[in-house]
Amino acid sequence: MAEREYLISPWIRIWHWTNAALILVLGTTGISLHFADPNLPFVEFSLAVRVHNIAGVTLAAAYAFFVIANIVTGNWWQFVPKPPGIVPRLVAQARWYAFGIFRGDPHPHSPTKDEHFNVLQALTYWSVMYLLMPLIILSGLIYLYPQFAPDKMFGFDGLLPIAMLHYLSAAAVLLFMLSHIYLGTTGKTVGAMFKMMFTGWHEH
Repeated sequence: MAEREYLISPWIRIWHWTNAALILVLGTTGISLHFADPNLPFVEFSLAVRVHNIAGVTLAAAYAFFVIANIVTGNWWQFVPKPPGIVPRLVAQARWYAFGIFRGDPHPHSPTKDEHFNVLQALTYWSVMYLLMPLIILSGLIYLYPQFAPDKMFGFDGLLPIAMLHYLSAAAVLLFMLSHIYLGTTGKTVGAMFKMMFTGWHEH
């Protein structure tokens, strides 16, 4: 029988799937708005605007909850690579993702209660959650409330650089989500990590 360990708290799992659903909605409506064509509407324009705005504000609220809950519970520590041997473990993890996974090599990291993420995951998730997400949320809120945008920025209309920042950060989040889903299949079985994010239990 597989050895199990309870790792993921209910609040993390609820936030995780809420966040995923909101990003899917924002991605779908955002693509529809960005490549709007009256003759080929992916989502009807006015509906896409309303849904995108509501989902964006909800994402901002969910993110605020995530940051506060991480501080209160101490979960922020999971996003910090733990010594010793951070660099060698980072190299080993990168090699496994690049080569070892295709040769059937054992995973160099097994999640524990004190260290959910491998070094590469910790660095990536920290960058996404504490650099990329604030960029996309802040730029989206300024786009929603353009009165707070500067009149000029870098010689352009103040909203243009904000729009570009929002578009590029959104593309980066969607690319991260795709890679995140793929890497979610690299557990003990294809569905093991997805199951863990529903139940909280990790099978070693």
